This record gives sequence, structure tokens and C-alpha cells, in this order.
Amino acid sequence: MDINQLLEVVKKKIKQNVNCEKIEIEDKTFLHRGHQNFQTDKFHIKIKINSLYLKKMKKIESSKVIHKVLKDELEKYIHSIQILIN
Repeated sequence: MDINQLLEVVKKKIKQNVNCEKIEIEDKTFLHRGHQNFQTDKFHIKIKINSLYLKKMKKIESSKVIHKVLKDELEKYIHSIQILIN
């Protein structure tokens, strides 16, 4: 899976499983290129979610919701994920 496919899958899965008003996803893989553990088939993504539903939760709870939704992608394609809830 390439990064563009991954971004589309992530966005679609979040929209289908989480009540949210807006989602922005960025590829931040370049931040890891020089690292010893860098793998070309694993990506670093930053997700900004506007969601009243998630905003009402504690940060750890909202992160768990997103991690559960993206379980397969986290295991196979995502090296690092940054989640910002607004």
C-alpha cells in the first residue's frame, strides 16, 4: 500500500466509525527517514480530527477509539501516528 492509499483508507475508516465533523491527515514520514528503524513500507501520519464526540472523552480514551478503528493499518502500514482532537 502506498501513502496515498493509506491516507484514503484511514480517512474512510474514521469517518465510518467515529462521529466527527472534519478530518485532516498528513504524511509525516519524512521525519523518520534518517532513523535506524526506518522502513519504506511503514508510514508516519498525523491526524487532526474535529469531533465533539471524541472531545468529550479523556485523551487516552479518544486515542484508544482511533487505535481500535485503525488496528489493521497500525499493524501493517503505520510506524508512527500522531492524533490531535479538536
